[in-house]
Amino acid sequence: MQELLYTPSAGARSSSQLAEFSQIISEHTGLRFSSYQALQAWSVSNLETFWRLFWGYADLQGEPGNTVLRSEQMPGAQWFPEARLNFTESLLARGRDEDTALICCSESRPEQRYSYRELRQSVTRVSGYLWHQVGTRPGDRVAGYIGNTPEAVIMMLAAARIGAVWSAVSLDFGLDGALDRLGQVEPKVVLVGNGYRYAGKSFSRAETVAQLRAAMPDVQAWVAADTLGEGTERKAELPSCFEWETLISEPWPEVAAERFGFDHPLYILFSSGTTGQPKCIVHGSGGTLIQHAKEMLLHADVRCDSTLFYFTTTSWMMWNWLVSGLFTGAAVVLYEGSPTYPDEGMLWRMAQKLGVTHFGTSAKYLSACRKVNLTFAPNALPELSVILSTGSPLSPDDFDWVYAQVKGDVLLQSISGGTDIVSCFVGGNPWSPVKRGRIQGANLGMDVQAWDEQGQRVWNQRGEMVCTQPTPSMPLYFLNDPDGSRYRSAYFERYPGVWSQGDFIEFDQDGQAVIHGRSDTTLNPGGVRIGTAEIYRVVESFPELLDSLVVGRPVEDDISIVLFVKLPAGQLLDDALKQSLKRKIREKNTPRHVPGDIIQVPDIPYTHSGKKVELAVSHILRGESAGNLSSLANPSCLDFYRELKEYKHE
Repeated sequence: MQELLYTPSAGARSSSQLAEFSQIISEHTGLRFSSYQALQAWSVSNLETFWRLFWGYADLQGEPGNTVLRSEQMPGAQWFPEARLNFTESLLARGRDEDTALICCSESRPEQRYSYRELRQSVTRVSGYLWHQVGTRPGDRVAGYIGNTPEAVIMMLAAARIGAVWSAVSLDFGLDGALDRLGQVEPKVVLVGNGYRYAGKSFSRAETVAQLRAAMPDVQAWVAADTLGEGTERKAELPSCFEWETLISEPWPEVAAERFGFDHPLYILFSSGTTGQPKCIVHGSGGTLIQHAKEMLLHADVRCDSTLFYFTTTSWMMWNWLVSGLFTGAAVVLYEGSPTYPDEGMLWRMAQKLGVTHFGTSAKYLSACRKVNLTFAPNALPELSVILSTGSPLSPDDFDWVYAQVKGDVLLQSISGGTDIVSCFVGGNPWSPVKRGRIQGANLGMDVQAWDEQGQRVWNQRGEMVCTQPTPSMPLYFLNDPDGSRYRSAYFERYPGVWSQGDFIEFDQDGQAVIHGRSDTTLNPGGVRIGTAEIYRVVESFPELLDSLVVGRPVEDDISIVLFVKLPAGQLLDDALKQSLKRKIREKNTPRHVPGDIIQVPDIPYTHSGKKVELAVSHILRGESAGNLSSLANPSCLDFYRELKEYKHE
């Protein structure tokens, strides 16, 4: 297979915003950068200069102050301690009044559009309601039990404008999952939707909202939006909630947009919660803003004439990332519904219709498109310039499919970060070539390395993914963690003073990377550490398999690898396919990677944000509780695995 799939032209390199910023650095330092790798290395060797120059380039609204980094200690680094800014002010500053800010699509309602003028007016109005009617003040929490809708964006921006903290749970969470999260946040105001449509079916959330209200009596205001889109008969299902239509039409007194400190809290995001109650991760407004601005401008090259789409829900940090696209003045596309209804081509048709320039999705979705042999007419997506993929490692076969079927000159950026930093550690850029199965490199200002078990940096071999210097968007703290012990345990326990992300990563000589899966679900057959992604990369190349899951099962004093596979309806796993899988895994990896068992299952468990849940199945096979299931999108599928826990090894 061809390793080099795409090389940016000299014109594309020189016209990028990355080139503009590189010129600013050159004027300041006298240095010239011939490659992205050289620029990235400079950025982590000169952290304070890099971030100071970027603040000016991005024209963040506010005052940066004289100090960039007061302390480099991790945890506890202090970024821009004298800065003053307002997240919403900066996010809406570039958009021209008449330009489109939001294009809102869903299965439930007709397409809606907001200009930047209309969006600013709505945000100002809702912030007036929050301040004057409810008494919301800086530091108070405003929450959403809501889908990926304009109401969610407006409420979040209105909350941030007055210094309140936003947190959200999507409507596909049931009562326990929503309460596990929002109950910890203790919000003053909650925005709710009355339901949603997914894959052509309507789901009312009236009963769940009523149960939430009973369980959260201290909430001072409940605001209800007709997200189901079925008219006035639905409104009656949410009695005593203030209607969004009324809120948005009232002339509330305006509130001035105060500027806050760099570390003023902005978001509360949640860990997956698959092994216990979700951790509440608090992110600051300044760190989130400057990181997202960097990724939008320098990495994804989003501009004021771009149209940015990312398939996400409000429960996934990619929703927060997507909304930050407003910072560029681009049109941001929201979609609420199934990505594969009525078929896998639906999102691509939407992208064609709307002239999407930046198409974001999950590796799982791209794999699904490949496996149904989705094809495109010539020049079907003329505006498309960048495809972004995250959620799990993107397989080499999916790289091939994108360049063979979607578009041969598109910049495919596989990116990886997470809820922990509400941004990316590694990703793409407009200068580097795209290699099959590889991420283009560590992001600017992110000192990401691969370390071996002795804490030494390694190249061309798998290691623990660490960040050896602080970054602005590391969490401020966790809720309900007064001494910071849970925070330190989550990221700094393995290597004191160094951030450990919990992933295996490998860097090649060009600085490009491969994610080898989560190190906290490491398999150790024969005492050799194996990342699950090494097996997934092989398994996903089999077109006859729809999905898979890899876990470890204790066998005497060792671990046996178990591979679960999902096949199309009506097809059975036979010995020939089992042997073919084992042979290919052995050829591509080592004999230790070969599963001891390959078992057909009806479904693979996923979180609501689209991540495979290996730990829950691993616990079941050990005869333990699967843990907190509120984060799972399909918890009933675990019943099959529970019946298997006593199976005999092949």
